[in-house]
Formats: sequence, structure tokens, C-alpha cells
Amino acid sequence: MEFNENEAIYLQIAGYVSEHILRGSWPPDDKIPSVRDLAGTLQVNPNTVMRTYEHLQGQEVIYNKRGIGFFVAPDGPRRVQEQRKARFLQQELPAFFRTIRLLGVGLPEVQQRYDQFLAAHPEPVSLPQA
Repeated sequence: MEFNENEAIYLQIAGYVSEHILRGSWPPDDKIPSVRDLAGTLQVNPNTVMRTYEHLQGQEVIYNKRGIGFFVAPDGPRRVQEQRKARFLQQELPAFFRTIRLLGVGLPEVQQRYDQFLAAHPEPVSLPQA
């Protein structure tokens, strides 16, 4: 994993874990990699992974079974999706709008490209609605 120096490593690892949860690689109530295993895989300090897991546990995305390990919360995928959607709508979408306005890209072109993207990447992520 390549780390970005503009964001804390534990948050980048939280994004990595969240991505696995959203994609269904780590489904609800399944055990996720141990702190040591993930630290080894990502080549980071186990304390950094522990901080990530504590962060995600505080957001109720994962939970801890003492002595057994960490597991994806039953509604972990929904929580991750809600958090990412809120962040996207508040931070990334306004920047996207500024860019397309500056470049003179209209919504019809964006729609066309989005349709092309969907056709080329048919992996729907549909989560149960609360």
C-alpha cells in the first residue's frame, strides 16, 4: 500500500479496511485480519493498525471479541457507505463541480462518461437500506 503524506496513516488504513468491507471481501460478522497480520501485510507498526481498529470500533464499523479478534459489525457496510457518502458530498463533490466549471465540461458529457464507466465496471455495490 502506498501511503499519502497528506493524511494520517491510520486513517489511510481505515480507508483500506473500509474498502474491503464495502466490496464484501470482509462481510458482516466475519473476522478481519489480526492487528499483527494486517501490520505485516501493510508493513506498518502494529500500534498504527491498533489505532485504526480503535477508530473503526468507535464508528461502530467493527467490533472486538475479547481474546478472539475484530469482526465486521452487522451494519458495518452500511455505516461505511454512509460515512463515505457524507464525506464525498461535503468535500469531494464541490471540488469536482469547481473543476468541471473551470474546464467547461457540461453535465451531459459527465453523464455520458459516467454511463461508459458503469458499462466498463459492472460491479454494483448495493447495501441494504436502513
